[in-house]
Amino acid sequence: MGSDGGKASHPHSAEIRSFGRRRGRKLSARQEMLLSELLPKVAVDPSGPAPRDLDGLFAPGTSAVWLEIGFGGAEHLIWQARTHPDVGLIGCEPFEDGVVKALTAIEAGGLGNVRLLGEDVRPLLRWLPARSLSKVFILFPDPWPKKRHQKRRLFSPDLLRLLARVMVPGAELRLATDIGDYARTALLALQGTADFRWTAEGPADWRVRPADWPGTRYEAKAGREGRCCYFLRFLRTSSGNE
Repeated sequence: MGSDGGKASHPHSAEIRSFGRRRGRKLSARQEMLLSELLPKVAVDPSGPAPRDLDGLFAPGTSAVWLEIGFGGAEHLIWQARTHPDVGLIGCEPFEDGVVKALTAIEAGGLGNVRLLGEDVRPLLRWLPARSLSKVFILFPDPWPKKRHQKRRLFSPDLLRLLARVMVPGAELRLATDIGDYARTALLALQGTADFRWTAEGPADWRVRPADWPGTRYEAKAGREGRCCYFLRFLRTSSGNE
């Protein structure tokens, strides 16, 4: 890699990357067009001044704003956008192929309530106004299964602190994983904060995916390979740090 161009002094420049490769196969001319023409129209830019609210990001009458971190093939993101046309959806996915899939679905469905960021989510979480999100999804994040790589796992106390600032009290945080140790890591992270509480009252609450939580290709792959999936739901408390 080349020089950082002076960016190394930024207070967050040393953050560990929680995702792997950024690009896959070569894009078609059609996909390149979507990236060059449609993406600028639906992109979120957290490098600019922080907004006071998100009213200007979506159409008037938007009832709430939800965020999906690492939307993969965009199946869940697009399902939620179609099912809840009054909700604004922000999707964050560093992998270019995923962004292209989302753009394809946005164009095909004429969806006006989806905004995208093809970068790390943490700058976005620092840019968003406080108490601006009503729901956050983190579905099948990169598991980083090797012990020496586990520090790269996205779901962490640091992420929870960022989320706590931007989620309204009562907002829901959803995590899905097919890695038991990742679920354990998430629950341990929750133990260290008063900002969120786990909603489960029995095994079915984390073993069975709710009806308003559509499946994804990652869940289907886990099933084919014989792995159990864990569906964890947490609520932003009103007693934690505001």
